Amino acid sequence: MQSHHQSPIQGVWVPLVTPFAGGAVDGGALRRLVRHYAAAGVDGLVVCGSTGEAASLDDAEQLAVLDAVLTEAGRLPVVMGLAGNHHGHVMQRLAAFGTRPLAGILAPAPYYVRPGQEGAATYFRSLADASRFPLVLYDIPYRTGTTLDTATLLALAVHPNIAAVKDCGGSLEKTIALIADGNMNVLAGEDLQALSVMCLGGAGMIAAAAHIRPDLFVAMYQAAKAQQLDLARKLFHALVPVIQLTFAEPNPGPLKAQLGRQGLLSEELRLPMPAASTALAARMDAAVAGLNRQYPCQ
Repeated sequence: MQSHHQSPIQGVWVPLVTPFAGGAVDGGALRRLVRHYAAAGVDGLVVCGSTGEAASLDDAEQLAVLDAVLTEAGRLPVVMGLAGNHHGHVMQRLAAFGTRPLAGILAPAPYYVRPGQEGAATYFRSLADASRFPLVLYDIPYRTGTTLDTATLLALAVHPNIAAVKDCGGSLEKTIALIADGNMNVLAGEDLQALSVMCLGGAGMIAAAAHIRPDLFVAMYQAAKAQQLDLARKLFHALVPVIQLTFAEPNPGPLKAQLGRQGLLSEELRLPMPAASTALAARMDAAVAGLNRQYPCQ
């Protein structure tokens, strides 16, 4: 089914939060996070995705975040987010990222401008043609305002430098068609669909909620790969309350509240992102405590 199995872009990927302290990027906390997720056995890290508050980081900060992660990541593959709607600026940033040892570039359709199918496809092809690293398409209509049709994605999938799609497209039919086609790896981008996508033959997940118990997301992925569906389901259902709370308020507020409780970072966010409410942070604490009772941290 999946013909990109040689691609490193499979398994459990964490779209890293960006820790702040006193208004600036907290490089120490960032490196601590990378060590934490590497030790938990995740397959890769995504830097400067939406969970990383990339929209509130300037170009220099994005590169500083990337370099801090790469310094600590060692052999763990890293994919860099590249979102924008100014084509010249996007291409400049792509060139800058090209000087780093990346596993790929994660790119959504140009947001806000709504270029239509042909415009979006041309944009992605121009990135894939210019990129030194494989492109991961990010299909997320509710953030970009552009729904990528199945036909558009299937046509892009034949491009030799388009390796995968982060699927937040909201269409089971589209997901099934992309997996059946086999020309690019399909990664679940909606955490609640991670197990479903795996069972259909998807290649893995880019899961924000995997920040909290990455080891259990890895165990669920490995169980699904090994056809141990009872175990995979048991782990998934245990994770569901935490996944739901992760997205109950704007992401990454709830994640940062919980990671702050775990001593991994300070809970600071940048406007326009709000911190999690006290009530939600408390509910998250309770859900994580319940999960930890069921599956004690190793």
